[in-house]
Amino acid sequence: MKRSNNNHRLLRAFFIATITLFSLILALPALALAQTDAAGADPAQLKASGGMIGFLTMKAWSPYAAGAGIGILSWFAFLLSDHPLGVSTAFAKTSGMLEKSLRGDQVLKRDYYQRFVPGIDWEWMLVAGLLCGAFLSAQLAHDFTLSFLPPLWTERFGAGIVWRWFLAFSGGILIGIGARWGNGCTSGHALSGTMQLAVSSWIAACGIFGAGIATALLLF
Repeated sequence: MKRSNNNHRLLRAFFIATITLFSLILALPALALAQTDAAGADPAQLKASGGMIGFLTMKAWSPYAAGAGIGILSWFAFLLSDHPLGVSTAFAKTSGMLEKSLRGDQVLKRDYYQRFVPGIDWEWMLVAGLLCGAFLSAQLAHDFTLSFLPPLWTERFGAGIVWRWFLAFSGGILIGIGARWGNGCTSGHALSGTMQLAVSSWIAACGIFGAGIATALLLF
């Protein structure tokens, strides 16, 4: 039994090393695509024009580079945690932690929180990393601004901030309910699920993007 466990660990270490190597190999074309876009950008925007980190100061990357990066990240998510990338579960666990701070362990009696135990795990840290990474990226690109009313919104609906906040809050609630009801969001279904060729995820992804496009055309 002990020998079997050792063999399993060695095999896992081999897979991690192999995937890491292939990730580095595949990351080079992605970085090259991003750097190619950076070369055509405004020189004033690029801190390291012509350097290897010039793409970090861009406002937007090549979709091919970003897609390759997400794909590589998914490899490690499956390998190290045996779980696909997802975001909405972290928000559910956060609500559970908030409720637990008020009601104590009574929260854990709920069937839902027995399945999704409130607590900080790697998915929760992934969401924190997304927020920190977005902020850092905006700072590097000199594109960070605090704006409660985007120009497109004010052009269509005016400068009323209450209506904006009401719709944003209501939309967030509906998105949260939909993500939990559908057992996944754009990350869990549209990214992780579709790459596993899950039929339910492809249906969910079509519904998500179809409804998003229809809503955008209706409002704007």
